[in-house]
Amino acid sequence: MSKIEVNAIEPQCGTDLTVGASGDTITFPTGTTIVNNGSQTGFGRTGTVDWITTPKTTGTFTAVSGEGYFCNTSGGVITANLPAGVAGAIVSFADYAATWQTNAVTVSPNGTDKIGSLNENAVLITEGQSVTFVYVDGTQGWINTMDSTSNVRGAPPFIQATGGTPSQDGDYEIRTFTGPGTFQVTSLSPTPANNAIDWVIIGGGGGGGTTLAGGGGAGGYKESPGTSTGSYSGSPTKGQGPAVTATITSYPIVIDGGGAGAGPSNAVDGTVGGVSSALGITSAGGGYGSGVASTNGGAGGSGGGGSGCGTSTSGGAGNTPPSSPSQGQAGGNGRNVPGCRGGGGGGGTGAAGTPGQSPYAGGAGGAGVSTSITGAAVSRGGGGGGGGNASAPDRGGAGGTGGGGRGGGSAQQPGVSGTVNTGGGGGASSGASSLTSGNGGSGIVIIRYKFQ
Repeated sequence: MSKIEVNAIEPQCGTDLTVGASGDTITFPTGTTIVNNGSQTGFGRTGTVDWITTPKTTGTFTAVSGEGYFCNTSGGVITANLPAGVAGAIVSFADYAATWQTNAVTVSPNGTDKIGSLNENAVLITEGQSVTFVYVDGTQGWINTMDSTSNVRGAPPFIQATGGTPSQDGDYEIRTFTGPGTFQVTSLSPTPANNAIDWVIIGGGGGGGTTLAGGGGAGGYKESPGTSTGSYSGSPTKGQGPAVTATITSYPIVIDGGGAGAGPSNAVDGTVGGVSSALGITSAGGGYGSGVASTNGGAGGSGGGGSGCGTSTSGGAGNTPPSSPSQGQAGGNGRNVPGCRGGGGGGGTGAAGTPGQSPYAGGAGGAGVSTSITGAAVSRGGGGGGGGNASAPDRGGAGGTGGGGRGGGSAQQPGVSGTVNTGGGGGASSGASSLTSGNGGSGIVIIRYKFQ
């Protein structure tokens, strides 16, 4: 093989230079760089452009034929002026930050040139869009030859979501809602098992009654089995529904407050607690504590305690409406033989309220239950204590563990409110008139999922 070494090749005459003959293969060795400082003909384009990798941002720029531009409108709108129309000219645009639906790109033809037969601007407003325009002729002008709206982007391998107060337990994200809000899932895992959501949903506690009255019942307590996201230690009553499979959507979170306590007045019932709901699951509010003589406590997630005055009174039913396992227990009966003695304790998630006690004591609220869904064991769902007789020293019923408020038991002693965001029942007031009873504690929603 012969070899020629020169620094330049020029035609012997004229301006045309032919390299090789028809059918020949011209090979450029590996590592060769070919620089075109002039123009090219005969090679033609195959509907592609050379992409400029420095994104265009807000403002106006003039496109060059043969180039593609990543347009970043996250900071505002962009106007792209097309070059003068020449047959075969080609320009492309792509949505750099998936924000064209918020801030558009306006493509403006040069002079009297047309875009799709009209001398008008084209406005690109689709998220993730990419388009290619080719100039054909004076009749149609620039025609869009490729248009992608698939918005293909990398996605994290786990659920991505917003809403509530975030915290972490190892590889798991916890979103805690202490008031109404929205749990927004923005991305899913390609592995179905990693899209499971465990949850705890607790309704608001019931308010206590006044005057030797019953304590308020705890709000309904529901929890998923807890085996889908790290197998944390759930409550003894877990399993009222399975873990939820997330979808990309907005989940409304409803958290009503606890029921209001009664008073300041004599012998008045408390108020039923508000419901909490999320992910299509609802937990009932706690039943009210009875303050009116000879009346029963109110039914609810857990039942309110019965009145300690009048004839025999019963605690309200728990687990109303019913779920399995139970979302709460019954309230305790009032003790009224002989005469006014003590109100029943409100039911808790884990135990029924205690009946009014001899000789003049209010019953204790039922105990709540504990879960480690957040990574640490926390008790919630305690019932409110029943009210004791004011003529006896401090005979108010204790609030149930997990946020139940204590009942009043000595002269001029009001009931104590349930702890906020536990669903604890409010405590009843003592036998003295014109006292207030405790409000029920507000509910809570806790959501747990794998995030890394």
